[in-house]
Amino acid sequence: MMRKDEKKGKKKEEGTKEEVKKSKTEEIEEKDKVEEAIEKVEKGAPDTEATNNDVKESERPRIVRWGRGGKGGRGGRRDGRGRRDDSRAEERLKNWVPKTRLGKRVMKGELKTIGDVLKTGEIILESEIVDYLVPDLKDEVIYIGGSPGKGGGIRRTATKRTVRMHKSGRRFKLTSVIAVGNQSGIIGIAKASSKEHRNAMEKALDKAKMNIIRVKTGCGSWECGCGGGHSIPFKTTARVGSVEIVLYPAPKGVGIVSAAAAKKILNLAGIKDIWVKTRGQTSTRGNLAVATFEALKNLNRAKGDL
Repeated sequence: MMRKDEKKGKKKEEGTKEEVKKSKTEEIEEKDKVEEAIEKVEKGAPDTEATNNDVKESERPRIVRWGRGGKGGRGGRRDGRGRRDDSRAEERLKNWVPKTRLGKRVMKGELKTIGDVLKTGEIILESEIVDYLVPDLKDEVIYIGGSPGKGGGIRRTATKRTVRMHKSGRRFKLTSVIAVGNQSGIIGIAKASSKEHRNAMEKALDKAKMNIIRVKTGCGSWECGCGGGHSIPFKTTARVGSVEIVLYPAPKGVGIVSAAAAKKILNLAGIKDIWVKTRGQTSTRGNLAVATFEALKNLNRAKGDL
């Protein structure tokens, strides 16, 4: 015979099990309702009896998700507009009032091209000067950061996060490296840091515009000798940290033979055929990108026209 206490305990256990089952079923039903609502919004279905054809496109709800973008790569919008908003850049250029002597000369029309600005030898202190003279300028993000993946690999990120320890706790800093160029002999690169992801990228972009140079192009390969500007005129080297890079002129059809970080810089500079040799810790992509820029900058040390 079972005791009364044992019977009461069994009844309580059965009651708790039934309550748990009910709560689980209620949670599942709520999740299903939320998923159905999300699907309706994604399809653009209105709550009224009107069909999708009767509803105007401007009235339909627009969903914008942040993730792998079309033109902007990682961190861009999924609707294909990328990382930068061109409308904001246009408004900023319209409202630009030059503050430096160089900017005022550009606004007056005394310096009509970016080549004229670089020939003056003056330092560019306003990024709007480059936007004004080089409207077709493109930018590329160098993925210097990374977070460990599930399978042991690294998922590259646009910013690198560093941590400092203080009495009040940890303080984070994000660093970004961005390169700009017009794929026709103009190239610039810069690094900037901030507490926020977007601010770091915007600061790096502005600094890269103020750090542009003109790259000497030519055909220095003995295998080609066409005299065009598809490669570099001669061998050049540079070193940043432990990374040492050597650029060799290549004949037509070879392409850019290099790592991804260096290839972005060379492509923005307008170089189509080149061989690249590297030494050192090339996994530090920031140093590799800056070393590539310095190697192209060293081409300007040669005097005279090539």
